[in-house]
Amino acid sequence: MQKLMLASFAILTAAALGGCVTPGGPQARNPIIWADVPDVSVIRVENTYYMSSTTMHMSPGLPIMKSDDLVNWELASYAYDTLVDNEAMNLQRGQNAYGKGSWASSLRYHEGRFYVSTFSDTSGKTHIFSTEDVTKSNWREQSFEPVLHDHTLFFEEGRVYMVYGSGDIRLVELEDDLSGIKEGGINKVIIPDAGAVAGDDIMLPAEGSQLYKVNGYYYLFNITWPQDDMRTVVIHRAEKLTGPYEGRVALQDEGIAQGGLVQTPSGDWYAMLFGDRGAVGRIPYLVPVHWQDGWPVLGENGTVPDRLNVPVENSNVSGLVQSDDFSTPTLPLAWQWNHNPHQEGWSLTDRPGHLRLTNHRLVDSVLQTRNTLTQRTFGPKSHVHTKLDVSGLRDGDVAGLLLLQKHYGYVGVKQENGQRSVVMVSAEKEGDASRELASHSVEQSILYLKAEADFRKQKDRAQFFYSLDGEQWTPIGEPLKMSYTLPHFMGYRFGLFNFATETQGGTVDFDYFRIAPPQPIVEGPRLKQ
Repeated sequence: MQKLMLASFAILTAAALGGCVTPGGPQARNPIIWADVPDVSVIRVENTYYMSSTTMHMSPGLPIMKSDDLVNWELASYAYDTLVDNEAMNLQRGQNAYGKGSWASSLRYHEGRFYVSTFSDTSGKTHIFSTEDVTKSNWREQSFEPVLHDHTLFFEEGRVYMVYGSGDIRLVELEDDLSGIKEGGINKVIIPDAGAVAGDDIMLPAEGSQLYKVNGYYYLFNITWPQDDMRTVVIHRAEKLTGPYEGRVALQDEGIAQGGLVQTPSGDWYAMLFGDRGAVGRIPYLVPVHWQDGWPVLGENGTVPDRLNVPVENSNVSGLVQSDDFSTPTLPLAWQWNHNPHQEGWSLTDRPGHLRLTNHRLVDSVLQTRNTLTQRTFGPKSHVHTKLDVSGLRDGDVAGLLLLQKHYGYVGVKQENGQRSVVMVSAEKEGDASRELASHSVEQSILYLKAEADFRKQKDRAQFFYSLDGEQWTPIGEPLKMSYTLPHFMGYRFGLFNFATETQGGTVDFDYFRIAPPQPIVEGPRLKQ
């Protein structure tokens, strides 16, 4: 029976996801989404797929997305509004949580309830969130010490476990109520040096665990990185949860790795993984899977295909980013604050139809600005613009449109001695403070700002513009060479900001934030150009 079932899994039919590709018809492409959606964990509940991802220090955090076809995704909710209330997440006393916050999550469905878990060095805890309906944002949280790194949540026969670790992979049993590690429960290394199957010289020990049970076998997905090579998928399997496990390299192509398995209603299998693609971030790829001798085999002849046997067109990021005229009483899900917001420092009601940002403290850098409102950048090209009223600025204030990463750049309006000027500021150069590359005096209080980002073939360049009427645009400053840095560990984000360097209380009103329609994915980014 097992051989018959595995043989059926090996047949990748043209009816993947319930349809078939016809000549000249729509066909899905990789990447699935050309934007920063890393550390993915995917499940299917009936005919709907759900996916969690990492957004680090952003608030709200731990996004949950949903899809009908594994290709086109939309935001459903966030597991938390505030991960932890401390100086790092509040950008206080010079502290920050860049590159920290919450990391790789595990999404599961068990007995009518969704569970998503994560861990955080910023809080010092492991966090588990649960709900019966992912669309209502009524997630219940439980947390405990210690931090269980890159764990996977696993339910079986009335017991609950986590598999976690880096290098040596451990299995630990949790209390039935998920309140912590069970005293006297299973707690052991099940795979020592799990990355060893990929070679003797490993730069990144195996981590990113995702555990599945298929036809009586336990399959554990991990990522590792051999020296002078690329991110690599390794899989271990065992007939018992506690082992012993045998392992092998499952995929080594274009650095696409970390993620796990999902099965379609029609019986086809896929892996959802991600690839590092420069300044835009770590972007998801859908990889066909067939079964051979009881092992999942990833890709086609060892490679991730550019085209998928799925009869739909990619909407790219259409379900993850959104233009906004700030006319609703709440912010759309596409928005996330850079760190925890100061609730008295922003409003959608002080001036209806506008986002008002009010300075409530003094800072010396846009990176320490607490109420910066962000959305993802995306490929192949991003184009956004905004209209703002700066009549409420005070001397020393700067407000504008930001491309956020360690090497940030922005176009903004600065006020000094009662005079306003449009400026372009760049922090592109390593080790240098931010530099003001251009400044033009302006008299009016209504201005328009624009940013364009080009990620084609990892060009990773951005240009800023300003306008006095919203029609004629003037480039300002120099192009920003964007670069992905580990201190921030995120793809670039567009941000609306306002910060004060001299006095508190200054305001800026953003009338709208408009995104040019995302371009279709015709040719995805590759490491070797």
